[in-house]
Amino acid sequence: MFHATLADLPDTVIDGLAAGTLAPYLGPGLLALCEGATPPAEPAALAAVLTAKVSVPGKIKHRLTAAAQFIENFKHRKTLVNAMNEAYAVAAVPSALQRWLAALPAPLIVDAWYDDTLRAALAEARADWGEVQGLSQSEHFGTWVGWYDPQGAVSPDPIEARTVLYKPWGGHVPAGNYLVSDTDFVEVLTEIDIQTPIPALVQQRRAALGFVFLGCRFNDQLPRAFARQIMKRSAGPHYAVLPDEPTRMEARFLAEQGITRIAMPLAEAAAALMASQPALVV
Repeated sequence: MFHATLADLPDTVIDGLAAGTLAPYLGPGLLALCEGATPPAEPAALAAVLTAKVSVPGKIKHRLTAAAQFIENFKHRKTLVNAMNEAYAVAAVPSALQRWLAALPAPLIVDAWYDDTLRAALAEARADWGEVQGLSQSEHFGTWVGWYDPQGAVSPDPIEARTVLYKPWGGHVPAGNYLVSDTDFVEVLTEIDIQTPIPALVQQRRAALGFVFLGCRFNDQLPRAFARQIMKRSAGPHYAVLPDEPTRMEARFLAEQGITRIAMPLAEAAAALMASQPALVV
């Protein structure tokens, strides 16, 4: 299947985000736009942090999910969660783009990384939002997601907020929920084809939305699997800001999912978005 590549940010992306018909889908690359200290912003960096605290076999030292599984198996789940909490205790200052995104009328924002930065930007900007995070079956067997209000208090399922922040891999705040080990992901991927781990409200809202991927790479099976299932039955269109030449598997994924690649640096895309709607910058 053919998929388009654009060198500039289309008006349809700008207008769709501003109108709330396109939903931001954020990855760890967004942390590169933050000034000052930031927590680990890619799987390899996070694996290095975890294995600096707990010794793991060399052959899995650089593989995040395998290293996390070793720590969970041989040092207990609490040791893994504590190490993740320490890694993400570094609170990055939200970038201008994250503040811009937080002010959007988006029914849904997907944030597929563990940091608290977008949550902090939302908390600064407004009160009409709620959050839903993926839960590890090792700690919450039979319960796939947890809902939280803007103050971090546990809330009923679901929160009918104007904007729902969906963190499918969990997050540091408010409760240290993490999908990070092999077992965590196997449990979810076993059920995700039939959509069980994806909140019903997310499924309802995506039906009228397309997605704009910012700070995401698809050069690993996990981000592809989650994006594919979260996008399922969504209205489209879909776009991905991806300045680097896609790998063979990334190119195949973009084509299969009908995602238009925008081949421009994330910082340039951010500048174009904020220049188009400066009133949204908090």
